[in-house]
Amino acid sequence: MKGEKKVKIKRDTVVKPLFSEGLIKKHEKFWRLTLLNSFLNFIKENNGVKVEEEAFECNNSCYVIERFLCIVDDIETYSIGNYDIDVVFSQIGEGLLGAELLPIASTFTGDFVCLDFRTDQNTPSVCIWSH
Repeated sequence: MKGEKKVKIKRDTVVKPLFSEGLIKKHEKFWRLTLLNSFLNFIKENNGVKVEEEAFECNNSCYVIERFLCIVDDIETYSIGNYDIDVVFSQIGEGLLGAELLPIASTFTGDFVCLDFRTDQNTPSVCIWSH
């Protein structure tokens, strides 16, 4: 795709063990969303991974991704449980997101990169939730 940029992954930061198909189906049911295969494939291999200072521009502002959020079966077992998608969703979602806006990455400044399913359930856009 034109303009597509590869993210440099810090492989030693992947959250393991990686989640099961059953766990993702449970989450999708809770979120009332079906995640894109491309995102599922990415997160299956890169669950909760940190990236090497990847900056991008959105709405004339520059953002730096800190890490992608993770999916874990028990947030209390993991030191980065606060980066679980459900945890972030529950913290920022109250009255703001609904099930149509799903956080997928945190930025250096405390904002979140989200998949926005409001316009199209099959092809979400990417947006920023600004704190």
